Amino acid sequence: MNSSTTLLRQGRRLQQIGVALLLLVSFEGFIIPQLAAPQLGLSAHKLAGLQSVLLLALGLAWPKLDLSRGMSRIAFWLLIYSTFAILAAYLIGAIWGAGNETMPQAAGAAHGSALKETVIKFVAYSSAPTGIVAFALILLGLRLRADNAM
Repeated sequence: MNSSTTLLRQGRRLQQIGVALLLLVSFEGFIIPQLAAPQLGLSAHKLAGLQSVLLLALGLAWPKLDLSRGMSRIAFWLLIYSTFAILAAYLIGAIWGAGNETMPQAAGAAHGSALKETVIKFVAYSSAPTGIVAFALILLGLRLRADNAM
């Protein structure tokens, strides 16, 4: 399988995941009032909506990247991990009624045990470097394609 076929498949997969997140967001709205931290649940709901649109857009742009198969795989999986790690942190906090050490504006007064706050912090903070690397690779892939077209 060559690089362009890989990029096409990955782009299609990103679009599928984006639509699946939209479906999740549709059902998530019904459970927000039952969560231990409804305000954090609402933040997770909005975040998932944003992420779904981002994945749909990146899925459309993905085949235009000028990255090797290995680099595109790294960017793809880091993007997926980053997307779901931050969403998981918000959802865990909303379910547990915790998270104000990591996400004070979203969680408000929702504070859990030291272990719960540490788990949320670990999951949330692990999404940042993976997302940054993924976006840097995506930018590099878009920039290289533009340079080669000249």
